[in-house]
Amino acid sequence: MQSRILLYLVLCIVLSDQIFAQNQPKKEYYAGEYSKNELSIDGKLNEAAWMKANWQDNFIQFEPSEGKMPSQKTEFAILLDENYIYVGFKAWDTHPDSIVQRLTARDETDGDFVVVQFDSYFDKRTAFSFLVNAAGIKNDVIISNDDGNLDLTWDPIWLVKTSHDQLGWYAEMRIPLTQLRFEGNGEQTWGLQAGRMLFRKQEMSIWQPASKKISGWVSQYGELKGLKNLKSRKVADLAPYVLARADRFEKEQGNPFKESGKKNHLDVGLDGKVGLTNNLTLDFTINPDFGQVEADPSEVNLTSFETFFQEKRPFFIEGKNILSFPLMFGDGDLAAENLFYSRRIGRRPHYSPDLSEGENMDAPVFTSILGAAKITGKTKKGLSLGIIESLTSAEFADISNGKQNTIMIEPFTNYTIGRVQKDFNNGNTLLGGMFTSVNRNLKEEQLNDLHKNAFTGGFDFVHKWHNKDWEFDFSSYFSRVAGSTQAISTTQKSWIHGFQRPDATHLKFDSTRTSLSGQGGKILIAKMGGNLKFMAATTWKSPGLELNDVGYMRQADNILEVLWVGYHIFEPFFIFRNLNLNINQWTEWNFAGELTSPGGNLNAHAQLKNYWNIDLGSNVNGKGLSSTELRGGPAIKLPGSKNIWFMGTSNQQKKVTAEVQFMALNGNIKNTRQMFNYGIGLGYRPSKNLKITLSPNFTSNNAELQYVTQQDHSTQTD
Repeated sequence: MQSRILLYLVLCIVLSDQIFAQNQPKKEYYAGEYSKNELSIDGKLNEAAWMKANWQDNFIQFEPSEGKMPSQKTEFAILLDENYIYVGFKAWDTHPDSIVQRLTARDETDGDFVVVQFDSYFDKRTAFSFLVNAAGIKNDVIISNDDGNLDLTWDPIWLVKTSHDQLGWYAEMRIPLTQLRFEGNGEQTWGLQAGRMLFRKQEMSIWQPASKKISGWVSQYGELKGLKNLKSRKVADLAPYVLARADRFEKEQGNPFKESGKKNHLDVGLDGKVGLTNNLTLDFTINPDFGQVEADPSEVNLTSFETFFQEKRPFFIEGKNILSFPLMFGDGDLAAENLFYSRRIGRRPHYSPDLSEGENMDAPVFTSILGAAKITGKTKKGLSLGIIESLTSAEFADISNGKQNTIMIEPFTNYTIGRVQKDFNNGNTLLGGMFTSVNRNLKEEQLNDLHKNAFTGGFDFVHKWHNKDWEFDFSSYFSRVAGSTQAISTTQKSWIHGFQRPDATHLKFDSTRTSLSGQGGKILIAKMGGNLKFMAATTWKSPGLELNDVGYMRQADNILEVLWVGYHIFEPFFIFRNLNLNINQWTEWNFAGELTSPGGNLNAHAQLKNYWNIDLGSNVNGKGLSSTELRGGPAIKLPGSKNIWFMGTSNQQKKVTAEVQFMALNGNIKNTRQMFNYGIGLGYRPSKNLKITLSPNFTSNNAELQYVTQQDHSTQTD
């Protein structure tokens, strides 16, 4: 371990370049004011107010050649009144017949586009992004953590129109000030960035020069000034609803719940939003319809890990970046682990009765949310605040076996989540904390497997220095669950913990316990600026850590160490537009010090000058142990594996596109697992609003190790 620490220190010294990219001088834009009702949002930009506006055209390339002049000229201007901020773009083009207009769904960006981004908190970490392509399709995003997190689920209310002529194309936006967050009254300054994508050349130009060698994006914005008359508005929106639902299905004789072949349902509810200030918003809902807006994808999960589903319900999407407390790092599977997983609220009922022959059941699919309230926002002094209070109802299943019985399958439950985080040192230092609680009203014997109450909490600290090139990240968290001896025994025996494993000398199953506690944390140091990047990190979760009452955690009892080095060439050279090379190494142990998962990875990602993309890599997983494969049995030795993968994508600007992918995985000992995947994709776009794709795929997977069932051995001779 000492040699590993020494290696980290040496890498820190070697990788700390002597030459760091410096921030560009900040541009300033002064917004103009105009008289009300002067503008009609039609994308024409021909009103007198636009004629007198402060148009700026000094854009500079960001992609592919940072700092060079753009191929086409772009202008933008900003106006505001007491209710709206207006943004106009003139995307001049010497070849207007080459402008790419593609109709897509909202938030799916394709073709030429323009974008404006406001750091209205002026915290140099958070921005509200409004984008439109040449066909008039919207895309809106909240950027947080200085580009570390993107919330694509945010859908504010705003209006935009586009138009075209022989000189180029134009966009006219009207954004209600109520959709932004800022400190009202008095003169203020916001961060500002504007950009344009010239799709046929994959060229991104921006108003405020920025460098890809500098860690962070929002912190490099220019400044929007002239904001003199903005006032905080306490918005109050109420949206009552009536929901009618009709289900039709095949009649089933002998089943009283399906004999009619139909079921009708009528419900009412109320959603509301109140602006406590322009920075803090109160959202509330009474008896909401919280079925998924979009159906979750179907999946057959044969692993010991719970499937993670994205949140799509509007109430929980608002301010979710503030309510996040990630346990891990990166953007892969581990990134989902969090102290708060909103899909726990309104989830499927916990209990599912076993039916005897001849019995039928009618049960709700989701738990009803009686009411919920949420306060989210950020003050001018850099204090982020998020609070959720929610009540879910008791749910019952009706069972018929000649006569009808009712059984409780989910108890009445209260959820409380609180999150605070404070910015210091111009956003370079962050200190925060989080607390959650779940309290259930348990009265039914069949629900004794559930925790009566569950508490989690934690604090986090982030510090960036040397022009944000370097970052230190530390967090620590804890949990305590309590309930009946049956509930705590069930938790100890779950695959996440495995206290009953016969070979786990560091664990002791106790059937008399009525509570269980645990802790975890993360330490990370990284250099994210420059061409050469590096990260060293470790995370840990004690065997008793349990977060899944209102959080998401895949497994406890592990210590993970990760080392990553990457080299990114941003500028075009040879046949490449850009090139990204990465090497990763990881090692995982349990709290007994047993090696469970060593491995490493090499990968490369490149875009060629002909706009083709190539991705390739190889993983090596060494011999290790799995405490979950046998679902509570002893740990099993895994032979390790190695794989290679490749994907190539043709120029997406063309009407005809192609894609090819390949992956091969092989077990290290006696070919315990062999998997091959081949895929091709062909696409054809005959018009701007139609795309035809054909994507055949073939997978062969032969796994000699696959869990089937458990068997208890009554003798002690073997």
